[in-house]
Amino acid sequence: MSETHPNTSQPVPIADESMDTNALIEQRKTKLASLRSKGIDPFRNKFAPIGTCAEARANYTEGMAVALAGRISAHRDMGKSQFIDIKDQSGRIQVYAQKNTLGDEQFDVFKHLDLGDFIGVRGALFTTRTGEISVKIESFTILAKALRPPPAKWHGLADTETRYRQRYLDLIANDNVKDVFLKRSQIIREIRTFLQNRGYVEVETPMMQSIPGGAAAQPFVTHHNALGCQFFLRIALELYLKRLLVGGIDRVFEIGRNFRNEGLSRKHNPEFTMLEAYQAYGDYETMMELLESMICHVSKTVLGTLVIEHKDVDGNVTKTIDLTPNWRRAKYKDLVREKAGQDWFDITPAERRRRAVEDLKLAGDIGTAYEDTEVTGAVFEKLVEPTLIQPTFVTHLPKELVPLAKLTPDDPTTVEVFECCINGQEIAPAYTEQNDPIEQRERLEHQSGGEHQKLDEDFLVSLEHGMPPAGGIGIGIDRLCMMLLGQESIRDVILFPQLRPKE
Repeated sequence: MSETHPNTSQPVPIADESMDTNALIEQRKTKLASLRSKGIDPFRNKFAPIGTCAEARANYTEGMAVALAGRISAHRDMGKSQFIDIKDQSGRIQVYAQKNTLGDEQFDVFKHLDLGDFIGVRGALFTTRTGEISVKIESFTILAKALRPPPAKWHGLADTETRYRQRYLDLIANDNVKDVFLKRSQIIREIRTFLQNRGYVEVETPMMQSIPGGAAAQPFVTHHNALGCQFFLRIALELYLKRLLVGGIDRVFEIGRNFRNEGLSRKHNPEFTMLEAYQAYGDYETMMELLESMICHVSKTVLGTLVIEHKDVDGNVTKTIDLTPNWRRAKYKDLVREKAGQDWFDITPAERRRRAVEDLKLAGDIGTAYEDTEVTGAVFEKLVEPTLIQPTFVTHLPKELVPLAKLTPDDPTTVEVFECCINGQEIAPAYTEQNDPIEQRERLEHQSGGEHQKLDEDFLVSLEHGMPPAGGIGIGIDRLCMMLLGQESIRDVILFPQLRPKE
């Protein structure tokens, strides 16, 4: 491994690439022991930086005093001069150390530094002859000694397995990865700000539930020793938030984790982040306006644009998503007809299954026990949804798919629902919420196959006390971040995605 100093064309070796990791660790431990023999313990020092590397560069004035701290990301030995780069969360800055400034003893200590060590420096800003803003240090403090060397490809960790298992190395080595997660944090902050400015109250509801409800999904099961009973990690936030509508909190939201004991894919992680919001006296149209306004606000505030470009590894634009308001609306049945035939909803269930399996080549996606609505759902999911790159509100879904929504007045086979699809995947479903307790009980009983023990009786009792008409929405935060930040895998927007344990 070598680095090239910006003021010379000669690379200076940092470490012997032929050395294995264990040898490098032993070499670093030897340096640590040497430091301690000099009375320096890197893990007991304190240092208070003033500002960040980026602020120092942005506010540059020749000779300005600074106190900065960060991890060493480059080290160039010029004999009686040493150059290092230090990086903090904001970015990097070059540091220049001279033997005649630090003195023999401190300069010798400086040469004990390795890539990955943390250091605090005090000095004055200046500009090298090549225009590089740098710190000429007057003193320094070693703040942590890295006993393991950084990834071999310091300026770009590429191994996917390592990137996900050891995300901290990914963040150290890949600035673009760190930027994704910093922007994810900003996105969530702006969502909160947007909703709170509209009068929504943020709450927290139970993550362990005696009955998993609000979605059709396989839950994770756990056991509560003190109560001596089985609990489930929640699969949705919905039913507890609706209880709060009953209780008189008219605008409510929660951002929290859901857990579904199902497969992993580019679009799915068993543990994922959801936003759910409910507004009394609203409906699915209310939620449509809310979602469009919120995503546009977040995109403009965090990214500074409504036009999102997705790029490949070489930086070539592969698709462009335009979030400009007045998003397309299309009915679910119309979109299915475009792919499966205009007569799709007029033929028999048996013919629909045959056509899906044989003509549309969906045999591997349709289970033998699939009901008729699930066959149509597979057609939508496999043939329609991936084509919806630009923002599209898919409306009026079959009532069997959404038992918690109100029927469409002019078509009782559908419900007042939309699924917002962007980037070829569902970002958010929203409903005109069902608040008729009798109708709600009948539809949940149908969904459960008549197994009354699966019904959330407490939720149904709450509806019998009266819930105001309302609109509700769920937004997959991870998928939203994928779309806004140009990432094609959900694992690239989750800091620590689920992986099989390493053997």
